[in-house]
Amino acid sequence: MMDIHQILKLLPHRYPILLVDRVLAVDKGKSIRTLKNVTINEPFFVGHFPRRPVMPGVLMLEAMAQSAALLSFATMDVPPDDNTVYYFAGIDAARFKRPVEPGDQLVMDVSLIRAKAGIFKFKAVASVGDELACEAELMCTMRTVG
Repeated sequence: MMDIHQILKLLPHRYPILLVDRVLAVDKGKSIRTLKNVTINEPFFVGHFPRRPVMPGVLMLEAMAQSAALLSFATMDVPPDDNTVYYFAGIDAARFKRPVEPGDQLVMDVSLIRAKAGIFKFKAVASVGDELACEAELMCTMRTVG
């Protein structure tokens, strides 16, 4: 388990783009389960959509990528520093199955498929209750900047 204070130490993201509220479970080198509480106060709901608020699919993918980053840091057992940036390298087979609305709890299950030459590949699934909301294969990489 990891609370928001520990997450803030690992991820550079801040409001309004920090999309992981809690780590529910982590198995280093294998998988992570995270949680995003979706509230009506999210800034994107103002325009997406005013009469029927729905979480944008790209933000579900971003929440899964942030979860993948947390798994990577736990797997390598090295916290990121100010010169390390974690980037998307690719998204494959993204599918959106259910709208995510205010009041939902989005649970992300991310599994590490492969880590080679600084490129990490993950299978990611986001669900609300027992309903699949989004799934994708994500590729991410860490780069030293500065």
